[in-house]
Amino acid sequence: MSVKDLYEIVEGIRDFELHGESSPREAFPYTEEVNGKLTSFEFENATYGNVFCCENLDLMIDLVEKGYEERFQMIYLDPPFYSKAKYFLRRKDGSREEAYSDLWPEGFKEYLKMIAERLVITRRLLSEDGLIWVHLDYRAVHYVKVIMDEIFGHRNFVNEIIWGYRSGGAGSRRFARKHDSILVYGKSENYKFSPQKEKSYNRGFAPYKFKGVEEFRDEKGWYTLVNMRDVWDIPMVGRTSAERTGYATQKPEELLRRAVAASTEKDDLCGDFFAGSGTLGAVCKSMGRNFVLCDEQEEAYKIMCRRLSD
Repeated sequence: MSVKDLYEIVEGIRDFELHGESSPREAFPYTEEVNGKLTSFEFENATYGNVFCCENLDLMIDLVEKGYEERFQMIYLDPPFYSKAKYFLRRKDGSREEAYSDLWPEGFKEYLKMIAERLVITRRLLSEDGLIWVHLDYRAVHYVKVIMDEIFGHRNFVNEIIWGYRSGGAGSRRFARKHDSILVYGKSENYKFSPQKEKSYNRGFAPYKFKGVEEFRDEKGWYTLVNMRDVWDIPMVGRTSAERTGYATQKPEELLRRAVAASTEKDDLCGDFFAGSGTLGAVCKSMGRNFVLCDEQEEAYKIMCRRLSD
């Protein structure tokens, strides 16, 4: 990827326009199909959810046209990482079926153009005080950050969350690559954000006894509660985990729970347009948030529907 190629993508962002008039729509949930399948959910805690099996760009454009512009308080995108590999769903009987392909015949420029087009539309769907979270790894995160600076404005960059984990192998020619990045942007500088707390253990795990400082103790020792850092050490979904679905790139609920808690309130609307195994939906269901999930792969759609029906 040359600087010239990246410049052409950024220039192309300005040419990618959404046509068609939007009509206001008050009712939620959204109930129309877009060239695919749809399952709607209503849970006891008054949470609504819709799961679509269709091309996500078609759905996002249709949502804008149906009056959902600026309705999403949070959007989480977990697109393919440009790994140039195929990923499989592992079934309980040991068999496997292709979940999705991360192959790009026209190369990296094609991949980045796909990301850019969808980011243009997600900006229209995002509320004025909302946050978008884009999950990537070392292959593309620095390129996508340049694109997001163009679409959302570099002043609206909020965080680069580093999600560290320990599973998988390690090579002998480099340090083990054991983290992903999540780029967080607001649509404006007036985004809503609720700081989350984490434990900060005292030196030697002993009490400080500072005046006015509240201290706590667990089996490890004494600690205080501080605002959470941008480095999150969260285990991946293990093979014996109760939340495991068999989907190849499933993300842990704790990861999404932190994002949802930080950027939304009860009854807010959240969206995931590369939904995979539906982790965002499962988290929204438990936390009383409304959601729209989309994946073009039918197996992912079936997994999400089963997971949300349990």
